[in-house]
Amino acid sequence: MAEPLQAEPLLHVVLFEPEKAGNVGNVARTCSVLGAELHLIRPFGFHLHDREFRRAVMDYMQGVKLHEYAGWTDFQNQLPPEARVFAFSTHATEYHTRAGFRRGDYLLFGPESRGLPAWLRDALPKLKLPQPGGGRSLNLAVAAGIAAFEAGRQIEGW
Repeated sequence: MAEPLQAEPLLHVVLFEPEKAGNVGNVARTCSVLGAELHLIRPFGFHLHDREFRRAVMDYMQGVKLHEYAGWTDFQNQLPPEARVFAFSTHATEYHTRAGFRRGDYLLFGPESRGLPAWLRDALPKLKLPQPGGGRSLNLAVAAGIAAFEAGRQIEGW
């Protein structure tokens, strides 16, 4: 017997002012295979019809529910009152594995070159990914994939 469909998506991946078409294409592919919705907050550093974006997303875009916003306020205005938004940042102290994700949570990532601005990350619960080898940060698509799959694992019990 098939499981009933969930009205709420597994989760939402939110990219604030993304700069690289290839990264966004790869994040879209991750959203497609997870059943997550993708939210893009302008401005972008590329066009959604960019060749690099199309090459990265391949034919996965048809499986992605994509939302675009003119800016942070536009995005924030559409959030349901009970929405939980987690900002991912190297400035966080709490690891993503301890978040206790729930179906429908929003995972927010900043632009590749600078991350989330302080005013935004300081207004939200912050999570980080372990980087035991050091370095400034992970690639956006890699970080979003790690976080999204951990959220899925916590929600679905994989």
